[in-house]
Amino acid sequence: MNTNEFLQPKTVVVVGGGAAGMMAAIFAADAGAKVFLLERGSSCGKKLRITGKGRCNVTNDCTLSEFLQNVPTNPRFLYSALNFFSTEDVQNFFVGAGVPLKVERGRRVFPESDRAEDIVRALTDSCRQRGVRIQSGRVAELLTEDGCVCGVRCEDGSEFQADRVIICTGGKSYPRTGSDGDGYKLAKQVGHTVTPLLPSLVPMVSQSRVCAQLQGLSLKNVALSLCESSSGRVVYEDFGEMMFTHFGLTGPMILSASAHIPDVSVGKYEIRINLKPALDEKTLDARILSDFSKYHNKDFQNALDDLLPRKLIPVIIARSGITPTKKVHSITKEERATLCECIRAFRVRVDGFRPINEAIVTKGGISVKEINPKTMESKICSGLYFAGEVLDVDAYTGGYNLQIAFCTGALAGASAAEA
Repeated sequence: MNTNEFLQPKTVVVVGGGAAGMMAAIFAADAGAKVFLLERGSSCGKKLRITGKGRCNVTNDCTLSEFLQNVPTNPRFLYSALNFFSTEDVQNFFVGAGVPLKVERGRRVFPESDRAEDIVRALTDSCRQRGVRIQSGRVAELLTEDGCVCGVRCEDGSEFQADRVIICTGGKSYPRTGSDGDGYKLAKQVGHTVTPLLPSLVPMVSQSRVCAQLQGLSLKNVALSLCESSSGRVVYEDFGEMMFTHFGLTGPMILSASAHIPDVSVGKYEIRINLKPALDEKTLDARILSDFSKYHNKDFQNALDDLLPRKLIPVIIARSGITPTKKVHSITKEERATLCECIRAFRVRVDGFRPINEAIVTKGGISVKEINPKTMESKICSGLYFAGEVLDVDAYTGGYNLQIAFCTGALAGASAAEA
């Protein structure tokens, strides 16, 4: 046996040039591998460029235990990856690559420039500096021999021989960025299980007429509760921003809330919005009395301008059951209590989600039971690795999903090069 062949660098093919793919390529190259990064689009990092409204929330500055609490699907699978390339490591990587970072509300980490493009450039530059060969190509087939991966074949017929292959193709969300499910097809070719694919971090659909009436209205500094309609049990609570649309509800709080709904059956859940969260019931009633005193000779419909957005007033009036033309000085204590309830718990029924192509991330993916969490290697096909959103792992908003992409990509890249 020629022992010199063991001294030859591994050839690693990374499929997909997103967050996980570029990080996998970087770590594989750092471990001494010859790396080919195949991206089906015209450039790498297309989805990265639009994350966080173009600002790119790269990670969250939290502890490991806090991080795992924000991963509803298979959190324990990520333990090794997060220890290998932690949230602190991610921050150090980008600072070292020339991208100063800042920490905002909720310990969300962004580039100081507020430019996602700076993150993409840091990753692509890091790949090139390490000799990673970035090439255009859409992988259509995995090449295998005796249960081991040995390369890939692209849809144009070109082939890349490899000792290791890392699948980092993303999920099915935002297909215009190139993530339309290719990785699932490749995984199935070698016998992997793909769990049901659902949208997560996605706008909500409501058939309530209220949403159409309030279309375009943005609410800031409001409190949101996601509740079971039948029992009233609170499933999730948040504070921040949201918006009404022609189809229902969207905005940061709505996207976060969607991740807490396992079954989006029509009417099973409702959103309750506290429009005045800084005021308890007694203080809100005092505020209303103060406004009524100010407008004591006016009709009820003309006495709420100081309290609520103009577009919301007709809806609140209708829900209160108070006659719009009733003089405010004749409104009873009981009617004020009803008004307070409408303001403190403005209810909107949830009837569904928008399509998966409008979701930020995909819930579901390649079953983690078939992947070694310490290396990201397939338990079914030797030499095949997976990283990022293609896995059946997803998290809430706040930088957690990108951290998952970075840490699983880093672990897969290092493991593939050294295996």
